[in-house]
Amino acid sequence: MTASRLLFVDDEEGFLELYRAAFSRDGYAVETTATIEGARERLAQGGIDLVILDIRLGEVSGLALLREIKAKDSSLPVVLSTAYARYQDDFSSWLADAYVVKSSELGELRQAVRRCLGGSL
Repeated sequence: MTASRLLFVDDEEGFLELYRAAFSRDGYAVETTATIEGARERLAQGGIDLVILDIRLGEVSGLALLREIKAKDSSLPVVLSTAYARYQDDFSSWLADAYVVKSSELGELRQAVRRCLGGSL
């Protein structure tokens, strides 16, 4: 059985390193990108089982990418992970399969990932 492949999209390199280390230890195949363009390119290649997406990516909104992902493949789970809880009320964020307030404590994010993948690695 192959490990579930996660794509983390976040413009903060520190968080990408944290995610890469923690989720790799958990047994997932982890890929990261700091840009929406990088995410689009990687998603076009296929094989991603779950996207973990920051909402604020510099001057660009991750919500636009969320809408694109769901328009192309509504079955691909997306977890929004952001430092800004106020986006939970944005209608676009409702397209996400889970919403987590970003933190270096990864318990809530780990739970959301497991839930979205049906409890499997």
